[in-house]
Amino acid sequence: MSSSPPAPLLEVEVPAGKPPMLRVDNPGGDAAAWAAGHRDALRAAVAEHGALLVRGLGIGDATQAAGVFRALAPELMDHKEGFAAREEYGQGIYSSATWPTNQPMCMHHELSYTQTVPSLLMFACLKAPAEGGVTGIADAAEVCQALPAELVDRFAQQGWLLERCYNDEIGASVAEAFGTDDRAAVEDYCRAHAIEYAWHDDGSLRTRQHRQAVISHPVTGARCWFNQIAFLSEFTLAPEVREYLIDVYGADALPFTTRYGNGDPLDQDTVALINSVYDAHTRREPWQDGDLMLVDNLRTAHSREPYEGDRTVLVAMAHPQPTTSPQGTPR
Repeated sequence: MSSSPPAPLLEVEVPAGKPPMLRVDNPGGDAAAWAAGHRDALRAAVAEHGALLVRGLGIGDATQAAGVFRALAPELMDHKEGFAAREEYGQGIYSSATWPTNQPMCMHHELSYTQTVPSLLMFACLKAPAEGGVTGIADAAEVCQALPAELVDRFAQQGWLLERCYNDEIGASVAEAFGTDDRAAVEDYCRAHAIEYAWHDDGSLRTRQHRQAVISHPVTGARCWFNQIAFLSEFTLAPEVREYLIDVYGADALPFTTRYGNGDPLDQDTVALINSVYDAHTRREPWQDGDLMLVDNLRTAHSREPYEGDRTVLVAMAHPQPTTSPQGTPR
């Protein structure tokens, strides 16, 4: 009986300061067929490097992107509890998050405030912007080692708290985040996913969830800084944006607030420190039309820089990974 042919070898470049890159010669070829034929090798490359930018695959539209995504991961995850609205391009395929183009989306791990997170992210660039818009990456184990040990240990023991105040103006609405605006269905979801909730008299929703901030990678065993503590902090916002939100909604009703796991507030210096460590470990490469990026979401944080011009990046998530509760208990 003949054995199956070995998976093709991939020559991955690992340039300093840039994502690991695979250059593909596939002009006019079937991108989905190429992805299916190289799936195991691509997965191995992501497992080795934490992320992989595939250039030259030639993904030209949403249909081709969907074919590539499903060739690499047939079962895609729905995007629930998102902090920003997204356009859906088919089941499990979404636009990048709707976020002001002149504001950065700082380093974070996708849906790291949920109980089941995607361990694989797939990005397809259909239209690169005229300027900016880079999706940067950072190794979560390196970030964890670079942060002060006492800060990491505190968050490892206590976890972190995310408080959200939903409205129809800033961030995702209740319907966009939960897939429904039916109160009973939203409440059922919150109870099933350890989310405290309260409805205000005006019909708006406030939630609070306690999540882990540091994980051990299930494959490598590395200790990883895994959260959105800095990104969803009011202190990461541009000063004029923070002042506007406080003026409109009040300091106690901001769309997002992050805290230590015991409920203590974060201070501006701590948030700035986290962001500075991320900045020091960011690897970046401008998008080109047709690019594909694969990211191990447990091991690698990602960001989005401000940009000018049109930008179309589609996103899919796969390989759900349950997270565990932090050791600490919120007060």
